[in-house]
Amino acid sequence: MSKLLWTPSADKVAQANLTRFLADVNRDHGLSLQGYDDLYEWSVREIPAFWEAMWKFADIRSSTPYEAVLENPVMPGARWFRGARLNFAENLLRHRDERTALVFVGEQGIPERVSYKELYLQVARFARFLRRAGVGQGDRVAGFMPNRIETVVGMLAATSLGAIWSSCSPDFGFKGVMDRFGQIEPKVLLTADGYFYNGKSFDSLARVAEVAREIRSIEKIVVVPFVTAQPDLSSVPKALLWAEALGNDAREVEFAQLPFDHPIYIMYSSGTTGVPKCIVHGAGGTLIQHAKELMLHCDLKREDTIFYFTTCGWMMWNWLVSSLYVGSTVVLFDGSPGYPDMSVLWKMAQDLKVTIFGTSAKYLAMCEKSEVHPGARFDLSPVKAVCSTGSPLSVESFEWVYREVKQDLQLASISGGTDIISCFILGSPISPVYAGEIQKRGLGMKVEAWDDDGKPVVGRKGELVCTAPFPSMPVSFWNDPGDEKYLDAYFRHYPGVWRHGDYIEITENGGVIVYGRSDATLNPGGVRIGTAEIYRQVEALEEVVEALVIGQPWEDDVRVVLFLVLRPGVTLDEALKKRIRDHIRQNTTPRHVPAKIIQVPEIPRTISGKLVEMAVLKTVQGEEVKNKDALANPQALSHFQDLEDLKT
Repeated sequence: MSKLLWTPSADKVAQANLTRFLADVNRDHGLSLQGYDDLYEWSVREIPAFWEAMWKFADIRSSTPYEAVLENPVMPGARWFRGARLNFAENLLRHRDERTALVFVGEQGIPERVSYKELYLQVARFARFLRRAGVGQGDRVAGFMPNRIETVVGMLAATSLGAIWSSCSPDFGFKGVMDRFGQIEPKVLLTADGYFYNGKSFDSLARVAEVAREIRSIEKIVVVPFVTAQPDLSSVPKALLWAEALGNDAREVEFAQLPFDHPIYIMYSSGTTGVPKCIVHGAGGTLIQHAKELMLHCDLKREDTIFYFTTCGWMMWNWLVSSLYVGSTVVLFDGSPGYPDMSVLWKMAQDLKVTIFGTSAKYLAMCEKSEVHPGARFDLSPVKAVCSTGSPLSVESFEWVYREVKQDLQLASISGGTDIISCFILGSPISPVYAGEIQKRGLGMKVEAWDDDGKPVVGRKGELVCTAPFPSMPVSFWNDPGDEKYLDAYFRHYPGVWRHGDYIEITENGGVIVYGRSDATLNPGGVRIGTAEIYRQVEALEEVVEALVIGQPWEDDVRVVLFLVLRPGVTLDEALKKRIRDHIRQNTTPRHVPAKIIQVPEIPRTISGKLVEMAVLKTVQGEEVKNKDALANPQALSHFQDLEDLKT
């Protein structure tokens, strides 16, 4: 039984959006559901009724009402809210008052703010520019941008016209940008002249000029001054400054009214094993799913200030920006979360009175390693929830948050992905928090853990599957005749059932433990082991900064190999190896104990911060990693080549 860390007070439960939604469902359907688990079971048993209730509760605006909630309820192929015509940007811009909509915080200067009224006017002005540039329904507008206010304006302006928005962060190299934007052929590119990271400035315009020469579809490049007040655009073809594009004469947005599944976003898979897949998401599915997660699972309200540490290349950016729908204040941070030290985001939370603080499991672990004490150093009294994603959150990090941040808050570890632009498993503000467990499966998401025989299991590890349709499934993959890539990605293993690629356990509490990616699951002696099980033990040791584990094929079996980055001055001697092995054996099983433990100076990660076990395994086996531009630090792979210790 996992350790109970937090239980919401009766007052918190009474005031939660989720409690109000539960009362509406009971009233409208003549039910007497009690608590989250009852509501969840109803939501996956009566799926059309649940999503219709969510539409009503969120007050989604459409110019034409829907005629049916769900038709052809199979995967893929389900059709949602047939007949409805709406606009994604219009729903996000429903508030047009003086309340602060966006706050930008960077490494340089003081925060920049824009009200809901000002945001609407900026979107109107940029949408007019895009329309005059020939952008219309289905055209692509790409953002090669830091996480700034202008990035949000660009997305809203594009989607107001029925165009498709796609973005990646400016730390991508030329090949990484081409692998993404080269496939979708945007008509307009929005970029900044550069960006700041870790106290240094970096130029973007040289890469933008290269991209413009290669992607012939680009007709206009709009440059936002960020690093310099007057950037030199002489080397960038078809370029103009943001102020020139914005103009000052538009006052209203003409929102194109489009079908529920009209595309608004193209997202990208990590691309560490080949060219990234271009995942197309629809307006209505994204909108209703984000409204559900923000309003019900995060208890987001108009008076809240929400922050999530993310870049514009990660789906959490799209998720965060959807908070505008609720009318909350959205904090956009761009820069290093460790500059000038690991306390910078907590100080920002204090200064801006953040109520929902979102970050990664890696960041929380690094705060603990760096001996940061946020609760003692800063006034975090407004914070009501901390969200974490990107990788499984360890038991130690759960306990650190309640010890060092605040005792009375909801710690919501969440997990989903770019594939669904949302979550399968996430928090519940009316439910307890147990150490190491994601609180609940998402409402309306029929998630199960399946064993090797395709049977659902509880209290045992299995594949994360979703056995019923949900609105935020991708509309399609870009340039995918016959949906072959789409089917390969999710439906070949279990026809008609979404296989997500995570290895999980559904607990007796109704929560979920994630053990890592199922394609990286270790299999020594035929026993499946999630990589997160080893990370949880190893990263709890004070000598260890971070770890990566692979299963190396060896003598007709698989052996566990553990790579470690250690604290400065710490050497991996035999005594430390023994202590690590003993610690793993005592807290897991003998099969979890690595056959090899090797010290490396750094571990490769994607630009969004995720470990790349498969890329390391390929390197160890002497195979080519084809798309190193997807990595934040591709040079780190060199540390895993031709290791003598792995030849014996």
